[in-house]
Amino acid sequence: MSISDALIMWAHLVSASIWVGGSIFIGIVLAPLLKTISDSVEGRLSIMVRVGRKFNRIAVPSLIILIASGIYNSTNLLAKPSLLFSTNYGLVLLAKIILVIILIITFAIHVRLIRSETQKKIESKALSPELLQKLRSKIITLGRITVIVSVAILLMAALLHSGV
Repeated sequence: MSISDALIMWAHLVSASIWVGGSIFIGIVLAPLLKTISDSVEGRLSIMVRVGRKFNRIAVPSLIILIASGIYNSTNLLAKPSLLFSTNYGLVLLAKIILVIILIITFAIHVRLIRSETQKKIESKALSPELLQKLRSKIITLGRITVIVSVAILLMAALLHSGV
């Protein structure tokens, strides 16, 4: 392995740490903690949206680096598409690619859901309790899907690294 390959793998691993670690932190540490910070759903959602926006400043570049370095790391196999379907390694890589696509779609929906306009409506209490509860439920569900899919992608990466 060349030094450039090692640096690209390092960037891939650091980016995965930021993406997955940050997502898990928000879901497992911050979300439950919010109940002790604010009694109102609006207050909790407002904090969560602001934290999510701050996190996205490093999460989005990390995701871009993950995708770019993942493509680079897979170029040998992707150059021969028939190997994707005829080897265990290819099948695991294909599963990982599908999971990454699911992750990108889920994340895009999540980001669109918590855009600035929505944040302003939450903070100004312009949403009915029913709409607020639906929004909260969607944000939680999308966050959980993001974490689960991200962890599954890590499993695929471990399987690829082990040479499955």
